[in-house]
Amino acid sequence: MSRLFAAAALIAALAGGPVRADDGPEVQRLVEALALPDLVEIMRDEGLVYGDGLEADLFPDRGGARWDAAVARIYDSDRIERAMREALGTRLAADEIEPLVAFFTSPEGARIVALELSARRAMLDPEIDKASRERLEEMQADGDPRLDLVGRFIAANGLIEANVAGALNANYAFYTGLVDGRAFDYALTEDQILDDVRRQEPEIREDTRTWLFSYLAMAYAPLDDATMESYIRLSETRPGQDLNDALFEGFEAAFQGISRDLGLAAARFIAGQDL
Repeated sequence: MSRLFAAAALIAALAGGPVRADDGPEVQRLVEALALPDLVEIMRDEGLVYGDGLEADLFPDRGGARWDAAVARIYDSDRIERAMREALGTRLAADEIEPLVAFFTSPEGARIVALELSARRAMLDPEIDKASRERLEEMQADGDPRLDLVGRFIAANGLIEANVAGALNANYAFYTGLVDGRAFDYALTEDQILDDVRRQEPEIREDTRTWLFSYLAMAYAPLDDATMESYIRLSETRPGQDLNDALFEGFEAAFQGISRDLGLAAARFIAGQDL
């Protein structure tokens, strides 16, 4: 232990709080164990697909290469990864990282990470996304017990609530970008924006639930029940809970800014201006 780390530990002990990991070697080991850069690249690709949908909905056939370039610039991988690293360093205590790294670098943990990344990447293909939702319907009709384990994992990590809250906040940020970018020729109050975002909540919740179950059922299909149980147990520990909170905090920090920037960029096209 270095003198600096020992001093930090003593100060934290005297203050009655845990030693935070910051963005040091411990966080780097966790980033590598979680294959975070690979996840960020997939999330960026998801963002590029989302950008195509925005063009189709808001200014069909008017964005072209300029819109594609704007979306690619906004969904900057380094920007997302920095937010994730900062959240991991500030939310996790140093002594929480070791059990997390131990799990995710074990054979079963490494396989879980690989399966999650592979399934999420695959679902960028609309046909695979559709097939996974159809498979979910079959599993539900058959009363497949694997869905109980998937549901317990989702509940242990609060995935539905966290994703819904993140989507609503991102939509609000996008709206404010549109308004500040003068996409509309009429005034929108904050209350009007909030009301419109709130009305989206039931649809977002249902789509989030379906996506999570179809994605995770596909990702974890090769795992046996014992491995699923061990992953759920990790999720229920304090390090597992803090990791989940940190990941969502990092996502939130990155994607609120990204959503606002998308709104600002989209406003220029809606108003017929050049970027």
